Amino acid sequence: MRQLAVSFALLLAAACTHKPPPAELDPTSSRTTPAGPLVGIKGTYGDQAWLGIPYAQPPLGALRWRAPQPLAPWSETRQARAFGAPCVQYASPLGGVPGSDGAVVGSEDCLFLNIYAPTFAAAQVPSGDQRLPVMLWIHGGGNSIGEAGFYNGGRLAADQHVIVVTTNYRLGPFAWLRHAALRDGATPDEQSGNFGTLDLIGALRWIRTNISAFGGNPDNVTIFGESAGGQNVFSLLIAPPAKGLFQRAISQSGGLWMSTKSEAEGFTDDAQPGAANSSNEALLRLLIADRSAADRATAKAKLAAMTPADIATYLRGKPAADLLRVYPAYPHNGMIEMPKVFTDGAVLPATDPLALFADANSWNQVPVMLGTNHDENRLFMFGDPALVKRYFWIVPRLTNERMYVLTGDYLAKLWKATGADMPASAMRGNADDVFVYRFDWDEEPTKLGADLAVMLGASHGFEIPFVFGHFNLGREGNVIFTDLNEPGREQLSEAMRGYWAEFARTGKPGRGGRADGVEWTAWDPNGPTAPKYAVLDTGIGGGVRMSNEALTVQSVLAQLAADPRLTEPRDKCSIYYSLAKFSRGFSKDQYAALPLCQPFPFEKYPWS
Repeated sequence: MRQLAVSFALLLAAACTHKPPPAELDPTSSRTTPAGPLVGIKGTYGDQAWLGIPYAQPPLGALRWRAPQPLAPWSETRQARAFGAPCVQYASPLGGVPGSDGAVVGSEDCLFLNIYAPTFAAAQVPSGDQRLPVMLWIHGGGNSIGEAGFYNGGRLAADQHVIVVTTNYRLGPFAWLRHAALRDGATPDEQSGNFGTLDLIGALRWIRTNISAFGGNPDNVTIFGESAGGQNVFSLLIAPPAKGLFQRAISQSGGLWMSTKSEAEGFTDDAQPGAANSSNEALLRLLIADRSAADRATAKAKLAAMTPADIATYLRGKPAADLLRVYPAYPHNGMIEMPKVFTDGAVLPATDPLALFADANSWNQVPVMLGTNHDENRLFMFGDPALVKRYFWIVPRLTNERMYVLTGDYLAKLWKATGADMPASAMRGNADDVFVYRFDWDEEPTKLGADLAVMLGASHGFEIPFVFGHFNLGREGNVIFTDLNEPGREQLSEAMRGYWAEFARTGKPGRGGRADGVEWTAWDPNGPTAPKYAVLDTGIGGGVRMSNEALTVQSVLAQLAADPRLTEPRDKCSIYYSLAKFSRGFSKDQYAALPLCQPFPFEKYPWS
């Protein structure tokens, strides 16, 4: 039971990973595309798969921190039998790229995608009006870890008769970096610093040109992603360069998390302070790391004496590992806290996204599905030693179950407000096809006296195996997905795959393609009792059904202020503290302004 000693992020990772399909080439998968001829392999679910297809030139050398460039067509048949390299990142089981903690892995030559389709002989590939919906999956990982090969789209493709594409995109400082020295000779899009966003747009352009060869309809493309991938779905919804490249969008546990120009570039001691990991702060650490400067003050003086051309040459000449190592990662998960996804005014408007969604002319208006999980943050809480003690390095026990549950509930409510309900409400003012869900599956077993249904519940990312229908976790995965809960989760997964695919086909989840399915209706703004979102759960949990509670940041904070279960100010302020530190929508400054919590200073008060 050693897996109980580590974060259940590792089990979520296992839920999505898969052994590559057998590498034996499938002659019936031969396809001729504008990019060049390809042959793929037999997939694991009766599908065909084409792996490791490059969609742009490698962003190396002078192309580092430039928009993805078109790749010249190849003439020899490419054997698409193995995943391409992941993008540069810290090793992490959560991201699906193994290695020792803190190791730099991956390659800058990483702009690859993978295609999963129902099995067709070359002469039977759908064409014309028979072409299939296309679903582009954007992986999560804090926009600093992860890879496309982590996800198996075969069952979703084969069962639901859709084309599933998974894509890599640049990560961390290779994907989102703004600095004045890099703007010389750059296009306005490149000056934005949103290179990861531009990669996703590049993948969409490749799909538009090439997907017909696989039986996909380039005029019916759905983007869908989870966590940072869900954030990227939101960003593509407001990105002018992405207009017309997709026709539906699904954000799973995403949010409107964006950084300003000053946060991205400034020094921490500027009048408008930059973030601790801004580009200029990272540059100072680079100069110190290579012994060009002894300390921050010296490094700052040296940087001021360098020309923009000198700085650009210096940055592009640095090995990828050296660049990444000046950005500290969270222990054991590899993610980096740094400015990402910039409101630059070119690739992404320099306007509040909620205000954009409220204006029909300010976003790429398509049918949208948004959702979060009932217990999002418990995945992260489970790894906090202040909240979960482990005995003999194996057996987890909650230090305070009551506060663990209450804190997790409010964190998840605020995520639902900011990541689903508030955007849906803004969009619904000018769009009809806006659909919201909450994923509630929490039927984990009790192991060694640890009730995993309480400790984890419907945690962050736990809906992904249900969407892909891929539960092959091996020995460790049996901790969560057991023979006992298999019938219910398989039934729920079938329903969810149906809803996702029906949305991709028609722009409405409807009854999930089943005559007896529960009808999932659009967000109804007509009063508090009107149906707002679908609850996705098994029969034991009440089944799939519509519900009506619409949350905002203000309503969540009002619920907390009036919660009769929290009679002690210390307990209530502990939850306020958690909202300020671990969620969006309620800030450190707002916490500091609460008279009730002044005996408990934000910087010193322990979360537990």
